[in-house]
Amino acid sequence: MNSSTISCSNGNNNGNGNGNGVDGKGYSLNGYRKSCWYEEEIEEDLRWCFALNSILHTGHSQFQDIALLDTKPFGKALVIDGKLQSAETDEFIYHECLVHPALLHHPNPKTIFIMGGGEGSTARELLRHKAVEKVVMCDIDEEVVEFCKSYLLVNREAFCDQRLELVINDARAELEHREKLYDVIVGDLADPIEGGPCYKLYTKSFYELIVKPRLNPDGIFVTQAGPAGIFSHTEVFSCIYNTLRQVFKYVVPYSAHIPSYADTWGWVMASDKPFVLSADELDTRIKQRIKGENRYLDGKTFSSSSTLSKAVRKSLVNETNVYTEGTAKFIYGYGSADQK
Repeated sequence: MNSSTISCSNGNNNGNGNGNGVDGKGYSLNGYRKSCWYEEEIEEDLRWCFALNSILHTGHSQFQDIALLDTKPFGKALVIDGKLQSAETDEFIYHECLVHPALLHHPNPKTIFIMGGGEGSTARELLRHKAVEKVVMCDIDEEVVEFCKSYLLVNREAFCDQRLELVINDARAELEHREKLYDVIVGDLADPIEGGPCYKLYTKSFYELIVKPRLNPDGIFVTQAGPAGIFSHTEVFSCIYNTLRQVFKYVVPYSAHIPSYADTWGWVMASDKPFVLSADELDTRIKQRIKGENRYLDGKTFSSSSTLSKAVRKSLVNETNVYTEGTAKFIYGYGSADQK
């Protein structure tokens, strides 16, 4: 999702298209509506919009535009470069799915490296694991990180945790010069958008030459992998999955519906060790290892999330594209978005 607008309207709808809704083109059942609306263009002929209570803050860094919106259906929402990153009411779905399957499948996850993750929610979920001793969060945009520290109160404790090391740098460059190995590497990067440099961190060469060599022998890599809906999964999800299959022996794709994204979202987990835990074994590890209670993810939920629909499974089996800098695929949109 990219290319967003915010518009305000109020007054009577005379049927002339000048009163209500998004960009002055909305309609009202009661003939009257007063509201501000946020709109994102998902595809050329498909837009997603919701009402706002207010615009809490806007900012701009050398890399991207930042906005914090108070939305009526989803609470506070972080928008970067015209793209919804996370919303207060349902970000737990995305971040629990990104973090917990990989850490639960690892025998003893002590050291973690996050590529991106500037809003702090991924670090928050990682730091709930009792075994975790060190989390390195590497985000390219210091202003986004400082913005989120100031305005996203739910992650304030995570930012203050002594186990968190915050690094402001390009994740590729940071991993390249680090000699330390990690138990889990997490890709919490912005989507691969044409015109943005982030797509280079989804390529086979990056996974093969930079990510995999920085993993311990039992190491696991997990990345967000874009929209994974019945139609949208062919944008980048299936290609990211197939690319990781070229690099790791065992690759598990999984997905979950996220209401504020207006779609099912995908993640891919990869390792050279098999993923063999049952739903009951995952539940046991959740009780033993994680502080507090998950709101979304448990053993059965992960089993369900990793059981993809027939159509998506067929696409993944038949996918032949491999992500390279020369043959990159992009989600719909444009911009200069970089790591979250």
